[in-house]
Amino acid sequence: MEKFAKMALLADFYGPLLTEKQQAIWDLYYEQDLSLAEIAENGHTTRQAVHDLIKRTEKILADYEAKLGLVARFLAEREKMAEVAGLLNAWRPEDFREPALWLRYTEIKRKIEDVLQGVGMP
Repeated sequence: MEKFAKMALLADFYGPLLTEKQQAIWDLYYEQDLSLAEIAENGHTTRQAVHDLIKRTEKILADYEAKLGLVARFLAEREKMAEVAGLLNAWRPEDFREPALWLRYTEIKRKIEDVLQGVGMP
């Protein structure tokens, strides 16, 4: 997984555990795509101070993930759901004896697709 995507997931899961200053700098750097120099100028600090804060924040988020593993669990569950959705796509209406079973199947499939769309999967 590319660094930006990994950092975005870590921030989604653990961002609320950061200080307000860490969250603000994180947002400026990763979300608004400002350079270290731009952040430093706006915050009346040095580029090195901004760099250090971002690196320290990245380490904090990585430490949370190492201890809690929420992102890894999320990714594994998302992959399993995608696999289930793929298996469901192989079934056809004629695979079911009763129309009520086909309706139940389509409802389950729709709910799985809703979950996958909610977590950023097509």
